Amino acid sequence: MAKGHPLEFRQRAVELARQREKPLRQLAADLGISDQTLSNWVKQADIDEGKREGLTTEERAELVQLRRRNRVLEMEIEILKRASAYFARENVLPK
Repeated sequence: MAKGHPLEFRQRAVELARQREKPLRQLAADLGISDQTLSNWVKQADIDEGKREGLTTEERAELVQLRRRNRVLEMEIEILKRASAYFARENVLPK
């Protein structure tokens, strides 16, 4: 879910949307958010509660963390490859 609004605000907005007392578009306008944002929050809440297929909020956060770690490891591997090639070249060439 988006980080721009407090968790309590998002949860209450989802509750109001599920009550269906107002159309989603009107409710979103009353709350000062876009209807797409509210729709996304409802969808993510459904996923988190197991009512819908998809990545939960926790799974999504873990995926972001793992991808970030993977990029760091790939950079470290590239640095080590270049360093080993440099030192190998230095040891092979006559002085």
